[in-house]
Amino acid sequence: MGSKTPDEYHRGYDDSSAHATIASVNPAKPAVATGLIHGALEGQDEDEDDDEDENTGAKLNSGGEPNNGKKKKRKNKKKKKKKALPRQQTSPPRVPLAELFHDQRYPEGETVEYVTESSNLKRTTDEELRHLSTVVEMDDEFLNDYRKAAEIHRQVRQYAQMIAKPGVSLTYLAREIEDGIRALTGISGLETGDGLKAGMGFPTGLCLNNIGAHWTPNPGGKDVILQHDDVLKVDFGVHVHGRIVDSAFTLASNPRYDNLLAAVKAATNTGLKEAGIDSRMDHISEAIQEVMESYEVEINGKVIPVKAVRNITGHNILRYKIHGDKQVPFAKSRSTQRMEEGDVFAIETFGTTGRGYLDDDVGVYGYGRKEHASAAGIHHASARSLLKSIDENFGTLVFSRRQLEHVGVKHYHLGMKTLVSKGIVESYGPLVDIPGSYVAQFEHTVLLRPNCKEVISRGDDY
Repeated sequence: MGSKTPDEYHRGYDDSSAHATIASVNPAKPAVATGLIHGALEGQDEDEDDDEDENTGAKLNSGGEPNNGKKKKRKNKKKKKKKALPRQQTSPPRVPLAELFHDQRYPEGETVEYVTESSNLKRTTDEELRHLSTVVEMDDEFLNDYRKAAEIHRQVRQYAQMIAKPGVSLTYLAREIEDGIRALTGISGLETGDGLKAGMGFPTGLCLNNIGAHWTPNPGGKDVILQHDDVLKVDFGVHVHGRIVDSAFTLASNPRYDNLLAAVKAATNTGLKEAGIDSRMDHISEAIQEVMESYEVEINGKVIPVKAVRNITGHNILRYKIHGDKQVPFAKSRSTQRMEEGDVFAIETFGTTGRGYLDDDVGVYGYGRKEHASAAGIHHASARSLLKSIDENFGTLVFSRRQLEHVGVKHYHLGMKTLVSKGIVESYGPLVDIPGSYVAQFEHTVLLRPNCKEVISRGDDY
């Protein structure tokens, strides 16, 4: 989920701890763990009722009388062993990850050692003392939560890529992604507080063509059908105990967009390569832009240079907060920020055939609770009730109208208008380039561990 640049946008919440309602060894990856199989899981033993009781002693005859201890003659038949349930996912994905990984140890992401000739050499040979308060939290529980969220993302997006073909409804696609996440976390999201345990990290973004970011189908809205000539950005997040994996990809059926997608994917991979402890944002942004803008795309006989979008950025991720206080531009910047040990970053890039600047558009993508905004001045009962539901189910996670209705909230429009106008809740709208242009996006989440960086959301697809 992209973050607007500081001069255009309040970056979200400050760097303090999560809301009061929220605060509270890597084995090899099984080859079949991320495979999808169609239909329900097999493995039920059809003959398990044929086995007879092997106990000796008095038995009852058909009339219920004892048979004087005489043994009934048994057929010499080998007892069939009950088949073990296969460790495979279904299609659509509906098997909770806990049933696929019985040891609760989830696959490690792509790990990359830091470059040894840099000043980071000390971090590969000694205990890191600086930034210790943050690093201490990068324990086994932290890593396992992130790896579980990442594996859920991989499995759900694998299915999403299968069904995101021309003719599919974007409402259906969003529903399949969100139902898959709920099924794989094993949390339906229907009970109060479920959404804070695990689930959607932010609303499912399904942005077409010149819509760069922050669009999702809303309940009651006109459905949109994917067409052959569309460029579709799929951006969704998964969280486990507030540890959010943010990853996005772009799909296009028409091969004329291949270079646009290749440019943005290469730019994102450049950002991931340059990311690391003490890496400077200005250096990363310059490297990303150089790669991205070395591409051009031909559309309808016209050669168009690919431009890096200037007013939206990658960002660090805090617990229960998708946008932290650090930003990773993908156009050359003068930022003085650096990456630090213990940081979690969403490295994302947007490339466009338009003017490279995204404007606000009409509509609502989602809402986010401002963590420290006081609710003392709220007098409307509907607004107070709605805020209570938001705090209990989402906290500072960004959520959509579709997610509100999933937890049973109704008639929320007036109350939401009050909360937004009072500055307690922030409303997010779509961001668009000029009509007729096409925007692509790729994104991964990377953990800056003491001795290596882990691209936690990396998969075979991208």
